[in-house]
Amino acid sequence: MKILTRRSLIKFAAIGALAVPALVRPVQARTTTITVASLLGEDKPETKIWRHISERVEARLPGRFRFNVVTNGALGGEKEVAEGARLGSVQASLATVSALSGWVPEVQILDLPFLYRDAAHVRRVVEGPVGEDIRRRLAEENFVVGGFIDYGARHLLTKEPVTRPMQLRGRKIRVIQSPLHTTLWSAYGAAPVGIPITETYNALSTGVADAMDLTKSAYAGFKLYEVVPFLTETGHIRASGVVYFAASLWNRLNEEERAVLGEAAAEGADLFNRLIVEDERASTQLALAGGGQVLKAEAFEEWQEGAHAVWREFAPIVGGVERIRAVERA
Repeated sequence: MKILTRRSLIKFAAIGALAVPALVRPVQARTTTITVASLLGEDKPETKIWRHISERVEARLPGRFRFNVVTNGALGGEKEVAEGARLGSVQASLATVSALSGWVPEVQILDLPFLYRDAAHVRRVVEGPVGEDIRRRLAEENFVVGGFIDYGARHLLTKEPVTRPMQLRGRKIRVIQSPLHTTLWSAYGAAPVGIPITETYNALSTGVADAMDLTKSAYAGFKLYEVVPFLTETGHIRASGVVYFAASLWNRLNEEERAVLGEAAAEGADLFNRLIVEDERASTQLALAGGGQVLKAEAFEEWQEGAHAVWREFAPIVGGVERIRAVERA
């Protein structure tokens, strides 16, 4: 009787694997886990689109990917998540371009205050040469863009009523950790304080900051109307962002997987832009019911004056004055 050695067992196992019918092999294909960071809960567009993306990918590539969507900022704020994506601990997320400007300063062309008239204006810009340039630059920093998103306009949030820029003098205002945002609020005489979004509620309630700016959707999502009840409709910045994948994931994928994930992410971005419109309406009503008040900005030319100082300072960073004017005309 022939004795089965360890070598022969390995040989027979290999032969058996080769004998498995081709139709069975895809079932045994690897499943790649994609850890996704979302700042908000299941009821918000930030999370809803990842459920949609997951379903679309599963329909096209059954069993190939598992989306582990971690909600409510459990993995940190935008900047911390972006750093995690670069290190490989997070594979996908959404981010405002402000949060990514530390790696790609040129993205701040989308953040210039009082430059964009509405969502359609932003869409025309990101679908043109400016958008292509931003995609390329972000990819060089390991952020693979699946689509551009529009969080809506940013508005001023305060503890006391503020409708004119001069009323901000001396007030501590929480800002995104971005030079552009620091420059903007400094132009109005405020004292900017960089604080991650996940820490803003406590900072405002304890007096570390007196004010901040944010979209209406996030204002309600983080329940900030409880600590900064006055929302002044300045609409100073369109909060543009991206759906992105970490390059550490993307570079491991084959062409089919990239195509499917890319198409699903683009669909997710379009869905986000539709959902955010209704979410802003619902968020405003929620904030009002929770004690918030909506105010109209006054002396609009004074708000714009401070914004134009930002344009001048950041023109060399974002491609020059002519590029800004071209975007303004788009």
